[in-house]
Amino acid sequence: MTEREILSQPTVWRQALELDTSVPAFGRRGERVLFLGCGTSAYVSESIAALRETAGHGTTDAGYASEWLPGRMYDRIVVISRSGTTSEVLAVLEQVPSGTATTAIVGVEGSPVAAAVDQALVLDFADESSVVQTRFPSTVLVLARRAFGEELTDLAAQCEAALTRPLPVRVADHSHFVFLGRTWTRGLAQEAALKVREAAQAWSEAYPALDYRHGPIAVAGAGSLVTLFGDLDSALAADVRRTGAEVLHHDVDPLIQLALAQMLAIRLAEERGLDPDSPRHLTRSVVLS
Repeated sequence: MTEREILSQPTVWRQALELDTSVPAFGRRGERVLFLGCGTSAYVSESIAALRETAGHGTTDAGYASEWLPGRMYDRIVVISRSGTTSEVLAVLEQVPSGTATTAIVGVEGSPVAAAVDQALVLDFADESSVVQTRFPSTVLVLARRAFGEELTDLAAQCEAALTRPLPVRVADHSHFVFLGRTWTRGLAQEAALKVREAAQAWSEAYPALDYRHGPIAVAGAGSLVTLFGDLDSALAADVRRTGAEVLHHDVDPLIQLALAQMLAIRLAEERGLDPDSPRHLTRSVVLS
């Protein structure tokens, strides 16, 4: 999770939007599709599922590869794995029922996951050296949104502009970080919280925005920073401020909000004297013996 890789995202997004692919990485219209991944890829899967159903492309589910069991029938199962070596993803592919199409979205050409599916979308230009993912998952989401009919021509330029501005909060003033999202931005909120945990070893949480009042808000207070993804919910923001917490909302596209959350995680890691590119107990890929 280097600052260079965060700042490179707009360039990588432009390259992705120029990509011409026939791989049905996000399902064909009308197919019943399941998206699976681990960690960041599970959160990306959740966001894609919400985007796909909202766009009217068909029934779409998402889940953790580590928790999946055969049962429900799908026309296609799509697995997401930056390294293409994740053990739980490979275990899923060994159990897919005959007749179900399989697709993988990976960052490495010729990886075991890519070799185990019918078709693979290889985003090697979006791969990154860091243990902590940033530009690979965001690029997958850019391609998903394009596939579902969104116009994203100005997204990269808007992100470049946003990343040049200083963060509007002092990270040193906070010890508790909460990220809230609705519909497809719930996955982004979870990913942002994960970045703070991975890079800065900090207390971070993520919830569906409107569910935050149903319990989790009880631990908010002075020292809490609550970030709202998607459109600003003024009533929710007011309720959060009454706890003494600070509310953060960037009035930009949700993917740019994610990039700014990544930058916040780096600044927090630096404040704590940590290397955000070398998180404790983590490796680039989880390969089980």
